[in-house]
Amino acid sequence: MTDGVQQPAPRRLWPLWTVLVVVVLLLGCGLPALLVAGVIRESGARSTISRAGASTADDPATAAARELTDRITAQLDRQSTALLGGDRAGFLAIAEPAAHTDLRRRFAALRELKVTVWRAEPSGLPAPIVGKPGEWRLLVRFQYCFVAPNCRPSPVLIGTRWRESGDQPRLVTMEESKSVETGTRPWEISDLAVAIGARTIVATTPALRGRLPGLLAQAEAAAKVADGYAVAGSPPDRYRIFYAGRAEWKRWYGGDRPGWTGGYAVTVGGGHHEVVLNADGLSSSGTDDLLRHELTHAASLPERGYPGKTTWWLVEGLAEFAGAGGQAVDRYEGLAEVRKLVRAGWDGKLAGVNPADDASAEQVAGSYGVGYLAVRHLVDRYGPQRLLTFFKAVVHERETLEVAAEEAFGEQWSTLHDECVAYIRAATA
Repeated sequence: MTDGVQQPAPRRLWPLWTVLVVVVLLLGCGLPALLVAGVIRESGARSTISRAGASTADDPATAAARELTDRITAQLDRQSTALLGGDRAGFLAIAEPAAHTDLRRRFAALRELKVTVWRAEPSGLPAPIVGKPGEWRLLVRFQYCFVAPNCRPSPVLIGTRWRESGDQPRLVTMEESKSVETGTRPWEISDLAVAIGARTIVATTPALRGRLPGLLAQAEAAAKVADGYAVAGSPPDRYRIFYAGRAEWKRWYGGDRPGWTGGYAVTVGGGHHEVVLNADGLSSSGTDDLLRHELTHAASLPERGYPGKTTWWLVEGLAEFAGAGGQAVDRYEGLAEVRKLVRAGWDGKLAGVNPADDASAEQVAGSYGVGYLAVRHLVDRYGPQRLLTFFKAVVHERETLEVAAEEAFGEQWSTLHDECVAYIRAATA
């Protein structure tokens, strides 16, 4: 495992209209090469590195490692009980004093987020730390819920370091998770101020605490829209939203987003997607649109990600449709950019319209607008429910566009594709 995360370069502030532009980073979709340099992986069912079963053939070193794991597990159980009970002293008690500053921050952030489930399960066996006799490193799979007591927990693998100290090993440090799938969670590395509503959790830094009441009201309104796009089962128990200042934007979930990104949704397992908004340059009206867009991703997307670039237009088009808030097509903010993209020689194919990481903000807005207009045409012709049936078949059930179109619309996809393209060209003529 590589311990470091390569930090992104500073980004130029985008024009305000580009706050509608977003990126979705999901398991299985392929992440940018520089997103995270770590190699820890997580899954909703179990950690990738699982503890081997006990064996009667264990050598003395393995038997000792298992016995140490059991004692570490007991310490972690005590810490979990203390966290859920609001006992900060108990949470710190298993650790060396040098670890207390970091643990106090984690404790405070998790309590602010109203943690309701916190379970720790060692993954594998402790490995001795070279050059530090009596010290060990152990991957631990933590599972957590916020606010809702009976949610399906989200997992995160975190490296921990321990020192032998009599009967009870002592925690030396709790590392940042740096997962290859999601990167470091905000509550691991930042002080948080939190507001909680009926459908949402909104967290930000203490410096931006004053924006929480307005953000919570906007998030609650956006959640009512997003709930209507839960295509497979119920909507999330709470939408989790993190509002990042400039420094946090570069660190939360690994940072290193394309420069045009105003926000993103990232899967964290347990059926949850956590949403991050970039505080720099967001206007109030732009935040409304962006929240509707991103919460729609959180409501509509499967945990394992979507089938790839050929369906990007559908995934982003649905979120843009929700973000537009029912306004007329001629009032869509990205229409001028779609027109420029079409006139610049667009090949008339929905597959592959997704923008490159280094695309200009204008090109990005045009690409998202193509997706919006294609989805808008399908909704106008067939209604929202049949569009969602089509979306579910393609994105959740991994059916081909051809099969899904026949099932949802009773039409050949090639015909519908050409109709969508004609609609896009007519809307931007």
